[in-house]
Amino acid sequence: MQNVLPELRQQKGWSQQRLADQVGVSRQTIISIERGRFDPSLPLAFRLARVFDRTIEEIFTSPETDD
Repeated sequence: MQNVLPELRQQKGWSQQRLADQVGVSRQTIISIERGRFDPSLPLAFRLARVFDRTIEEIFTSPETDD
């Protein structure tokens, strides 16, 4: 899953640790999400959307696949 978390976080001037503290996860979790190695749970995606005042769809996108 692709995301714009690094851009949103940098716009606020937040470190990965600050974002992690805001949503109640570890810094490693934020790193993994930002790098696309981990897809957040739905509750975590909602918390991330809330702290950035965005919708989940504005933050996370699924790469298009050919059917």
